[in-house]
Amino acid sequence: MKAGIRASLAQGVNLTPQLLQSIRLLQLTSQQLELELQQVLERNPLLEQEEPAEESDTTTDANIAALEAASWDELPEPSFLAGLSAAGTGDDDGMARIADPASSDPRVRLLRELAVHWNARDLELAAWWLDRCDDRGYLEQPLHELLSEGRSAFPQHADELEIIRQRLLHGDWPGMAARDAGECLRAQLAAQPESEPRNLADRILRDHLDLLASHDEAALAQALAAGPSQVRTAIALILSLRPNPIELPSTAGDACVVPEVVAWHAGGAWRVALNSRTTPQLRIAPHCERALAGGSGAEHAVLKGLLDEARWLVRGLGMRNDTLLRTAQVLVERQRGFLQHGDEALAPLTLREVADAIGMHESTVSRIVSGKYIQTPRGTFELRRLFAVRLEGAEIGGTAVRALVKRLIDAEPANAPLPDDVIAGLLARQGVRIARRTVAKYRDQLSIGPVRARQRLAARA
Repeated sequence: MKAGIRASLAQGVNLTPQLLQSIRLLQLTSQQLELELQQVLERNPLLEQEEPAEESDTTTDANIAALEAASWDELPEPSFLAGLSAAGTGDDDGMARIADPASSDPRVRLLRELAVHWNARDLELAAWWLDRCDDRGYLEQPLHELLSEGRSAFPQHADELEIIRQRLLHGDWPGMAARDAGECLRAQLAAQPESEPRNLADRILRDHLDLLASHDEAALAQALAAGPSQVRTAIALILSLRPNPIELPSTAGDACVVPEVVAWHAGGAWRVALNSRTTPQLRIAPHCERALAGGSGAEHAVLKGLLDEARWLVRGLGMRNDTLLRTAQVLVERQRGFLQHGDEALAPLTLREVADAIGMHESTVSRIVSGKYIQTPRGTFELRRLFAVRLEGAEIGGTAVRALVKRLIDAEPANAPLPDDVIAGLLARQGVRIARRTVAKYRDQLSIGPVRARQRLAARA
């Protein structure tokens, strides 16, 4: 083998610490940026935060109120404010086309799911049981007391009360309306495939909950006449179950949304501005910068390093705010139809199109919209919602098609629901050519049952 040396040329990108800092600032949300800047202000004495003047607070609040009023005044007036439409009906309410947000009450969501398959009488009894469950999904009172109360409330259906509770207990949300944790876990076990570990776990929950709580595997093995490995497998199966029928949210703070951008309609055009309350402004203290001019020495070198760091941070923060504002302006301009008319008017829009419009890379746009929210007259939502992938064979995106599917189903005759292929045909007449299976996919996403389920629901109503 003969060794040799060969020269070659290659192009590459050298990510300096300053560039990495700028990229990192792009993807920070307003809350993360606030924490980041607080740490920087504590570490770098050359930086200071620009505070808005106190006397301008009243003016600012008045301006915000005026902008919100202008936003609503210049939108197409919905029928519940303007009376009936020109056609003489209230079916053309533009605001009615906005999708209803999911209820924060899990019991309401469960009833909506049950309404697809259950009849009106059973739903009434199910609602009665759910009203007597706590936020975890357990019964708030002893079962015998609730059964006595139910017999008085529904004397004609007294025999069906426990049947309905058992249907809830072993239904789509296993463990719902359970008396205690043991009954809840057993209901979840019953939904598992038949196996020896499942049978062993069921025996533990029925007869040996005290040994399970004390983690006494040896006593459990002796009481069940089973091997230690079998007991451990059964315990692992139990630990994989949910402790409550309703899963509680991980943190209450996640529900708080602070918009980074505000959009409103005024003067015949859409306006966009950064939210001043979530866009802190930093500056270098002027007296510190003057004091460092022309100095020398070791201490001066340290302070000079802090000054360079402060300059890069201020510059990176300015680039972040400018990129966010320009991106939001393009999004609002391209999605004027959505902001005025709702989901049905959401136009196809990709990261590349926005990146080309602001003269940046797709990755920059992806970072700047990640986790950022915009406040509009139609509500506050993530900037990513303003993007939509163009469907093959159609000139609109998936969100708009889903809204059209919902509108057609909402307007269908109660005694003659529209099959998926008929919906696809109606959309084709409007220039939206999609397959029947695509209609079924969007219908499932909307939690709407197939045509037979809707027929049964209409017949029982």
